[in-house]
Amino acid sequence: MNSSLPAPYPELTDPTAQATWESCLDIIRPQISSLSFKTWFQPVVPLRLENGHLTIKVPSQFFYDWLEEHYRSLISKTVESVLGPDGRLFYSIGVDELSQDATATAPAPVASGERPATMPSFAPYIAYKAEYTQPIHSNLNPRYTFDNFIKGDSNQLARAAALAVGNNPGGTSFNPLVIYGGTGLGKTHLMHALGNHAIALGKAKRVCYVSSEKFTVDFVEAIQADRVNEFSQFYRSMDLLIVDDIQFFSGKEKTQDNFFHTFNALYQVGKQIVLSSDVPPKELKGLDERLISRFQCGLTADIQAPDLETRIAILQKKAQENRLDLPQSVIDLIASNVTTNIRELEGCLISLLARASLENREITTDLAKDVLRMVVQEMKAPVSIEQIQRLVAEYLDVPFDLLRAKTRKQEVVHARQVSMFLAKELTNSSLKTIGLHFGGRDHSTVIHACQTVDDRLRSDANFRQQLDQLRRKLELRG
Repeated sequence: MNSSLPAPYPELTDPTAQATWESCLDIIRPQISSLSFKTWFQPVVPLRLENGHLTIKVPSQFFYDWLEEHYRSLISKTVESVLGPDGRLFYSIGVDELSQDATATAPAPVASGERPATMPSFAPYIAYKAEYTQPIHSNLNPRYTFDNFIKGDSNQLARAAALAVGNNPGGTSFNPLVIYGGTGLGKTHLMHALGNHAIALGKAKRVCYVSSEKFTVDFVEAIQADRVNEFSQFYRSMDLLIVDDIQFFSGKEKTQDNFFHTFNALYQVGKQIVLSSDVPPKELKGLDERLISRFQCGLTADIQAPDLETRIAILQKKAQENRLDLPQSVIDLIASNVTTNIRELEGCLISLLARASLENREITTDLAKDVLRMVVQEMKAPVSIEQIQRLVAEYLDVPFDLLRAKTRKQEVVHARQVSMFLAKELTNSSLKTIGLHFGGRDHSTVIHACQTVDDRLRSDANFRQQLDQLRRKLELRG
């Protein structure tokens, strides 16, 4: 066996798994480049072999996705060669124990099977009839913890507050805890870490993480199914309720009213509420003053863009998690040039790793410079529906709030239809989601709006020019 294989295996529980995986590597190694082998197969840790099922551990979700996309056929054939036609391979990702069947004979499509899920979908109707004293599926991502959250001056208060709440949910004066800041700065990571911490300590049994958009969609479906009472009882049974991106409650009056009463019910019995937003509560637009007042009665903590030292520490941590040997000069170069948010840092690191692997090149500062030139220009935050609404309202001189109102004034209807058209074109949002951002309108209204705009584009040159100007303004936003 080639001595380049890392040893010992600290997490190995079955010696036969190691021997089996080494046999697989003997077959794989000659068929790929040395750099690809070192990057994608050397960090893999064999865990156990049971009844012809080999389980291996990979460092991250990205690592798993890469193996599935680029080496699935090779791995499947190799496992079948070593273990026989009934041999199967399972993955363990990071701290997860969920796995994906990777047999060569019947590979499961990505949309099905047991593929590790970072954020399982939440179906509250299933749980309505459960005993409200029992634990539930929290929707928390187990990979988000305080241990792998890099602390810096930009997030020190928010992290300290989240840790205090996780240690004693409902028992501090930080109720609600509102964490705010820009996109990709770590708000969601902290919220998941808080929930995971509280569960691990046994401080909260019924914990639920939900995005404001998912809460709204579920509420609309509860109205349609005449199950609003059960919907409300479910959320009001939580020990710890975590709601992400509360700014998207804007303009949704019925949802706000339901959440207001849910908030009060939890608060009055000492249950913990944790919220996140892109701005502090007092700057939230389109929200009932009653809600804003409630949001301000606890602690509001902000997260700012990470400074250079924190960016370097984040890259070092990510490299360590993915078992990458990155030169410090490369880390310093990326950290100095990608300054906006953590998500862009991670994206740049992934692009660098992919480029090195695909081109069979060592990771050097020259390669990093090539990647940075491409990535930094392309990595703009995706446009949001609210940004589209505000720009269209300003451009067409229509009050922003009226886009979500029930008025049928012609100029408002026109602005609303243009906004819906651009939202469908420039975002990945579903028709239902787009409709919810316009006062809870049905998806058929969005379809009609898009068709109306499309028809006018074919016959009105001036209108086409206006729409092109709006697109350019959205590209230059910020």
